[in-house]
Amino acid sequence: MHLPWLQPGDPFPDPAQAWDQRQPAPGLLAAGGALDIDSLQRAYANGIFPWFSEGQPILWWSTDPRMVLFTAEFRLHRSFRKTLAKFVADAQCEIRFDTDFDAVIRACATSERPGQSGTWIVPAMVQAYQAFHRAGFAHSVETWMDGRLVGGLYCVVIGRAVFGESMFTRVPDASKIALAALVAWSRQAQVSVIDCQQNTRHLASLGAREIPRDEFVREVAAQARRNSAPWQFEPVYWDAVLPPSTTPA
Repeated sequence: MHLPWLQPGDPFPDPAQAWDQRQPAPGLLAAGGALDIDSLQRAYANGIFPWFSEGQPILWWSTDPRMVLFTAEFRLHRSFRKTLAKFVADAQCEIRFDTDFDAVIRACATSERPGQSGTWIVPAMVQAYQAFHRAGFAHSVETWMDGRLVGGLYCVVIGRAVFGESMFTRVPDASKIALAALVAWSRQAQVSVIDCQQNTRHLASLGAREIPRDEFVREVAAQARRNSAPWQFEPVYWDAVLPPSTTPA
């Protein structure tokens, strides 16, 4: 159960070398290294992500299978469709991209989640992804109501490879609205897959499913080589997830 220890700038091991289900932390690939922009970019482009708690070294993961959301399979359940249509039709509600990334990642870091104590979005992670955002790779999708930030998510985008990181909500369904907006943007940008990393019941209810890691790594490599799409959101994008009759003119 040898775990590679990385020095800053070292290449990452092949994701296939990550610990399997017979070992204590399935998907764990390496420890150490750095959370600088170059390391994060190389990691994500190879299907690897950092995930660790306060007091631990940097831990790098590549899980098998991998939870992903194929954007064509996003499930818009009837009750949420009504909520989303109401949001879209309300002039006081809007989706914003990257207007307050720092507030979004801080809110994600402090959100309480059932069955979890503490957070993996430790201060070192917050600082690293703030720098990653300034470099143009980490982004926020923000749900605003009546001039207030009420929910959202942050993600990583490399080429046309999209990696969901964390969500938060202050009013019911606000984070789900942000995810629907990310799906809408992805569909118009011809992004077919959003990485979800971990299998959760909530993500599965929205249409996410597991695929083999080698399939995921191949998909990421192909999408990361494509040119990035403009990171902006227009109301017309809602037509990609809502029937036109339910969206405003």
